[in-house]
Amino acid sequence: MAFFLVFLSLLVSSATACDRCVVQSKAAYFSKSSALSSGACGYGSLAVGLSGGRLAAAVPSVYKDGAACGACFQIRCKNPSLCTKEGTTVVVTDLNNNNQTDFVLSSRAFVAMANKGMSQQILKHGIADVEYKRVPCVYKNRNLGVRVEESSKKPNYLAIKFLYQGGQTEIVGVDVAQVGSSNWNFMSRKNGAIWATDRVPAGALQLRIVVTSGYDGKWIWAPKVLPQDWKAGLVYDSGVQITDIAKQACSPCDDGSWS
Repeated sequence: MAFFLVFLSLLVSSATACDRCVVQSKAAYFSKSSALSSGACGYGSLAVGLSGGRLAAAVPSVYKDGAACGACFQIRCKNPSLCTKEGTTVVVTDLNNNNQTDFVLSSRAFVAMANKGMSQQILKHGIADVEYKRVPCVYKNRNLGVRVEESSKKPNYLAIKFLYQGGQTEIVGVDVAQVGSSNWNFMSRKNGAIWATDRVPAGALQLRIVVTSGYDGKWIWAPKVLPQDWKAGLVYDSGVQITDIAKQACSPCDDGSWS
């Protein structure tokens, strides 16, 4: 048990940073959102449904080796004659390796920062001075979804990805077991939002997930997720919602205010 607590602490500490502080940076955009939906997180066409097409590729310090896949950020440009005070909310779906900007946005997200009637003007800029902060994701009436990836092959390999991860958390650990069993096998992050194992239990499957929550981690148990005859390409309802908020010791900026 002591080993587990130390291991969990290391996972959580490695996944958290003061991303709820307001950060000053720049943002550019892709003219085609498909470049982001097919990005490093592995969401594919499902990415558009996460935030109505307001997608973002984030620099490595924000992307966190895929732990931030599905994270929501409020972002606004700093030109008041061009942009609204509220800006827009985006979902991280890809990795941005261009260190000139913290984010590359879909054109829909870039335009969403603009004042009414200023869409073409902001697009002409191509790049904008922005400020951003981490905010909770909200998926009303949606449980955490689990999609079985096409690479999964019974009985020896299972790869899944998580959809509609609400709250303000990061998934830092996943275990799988047969329903009714206490013999858990750990899954490893393959890339982005995808977790995999080559030790697949038989029968219907349950999951337990470790998320960053409060100043520590929290187990979330999904007692029955995949049926015995699970199939690649399908999305299964986990039956649970994630609404937790991960706390970060980054005061005074971590006060929720943004004037």
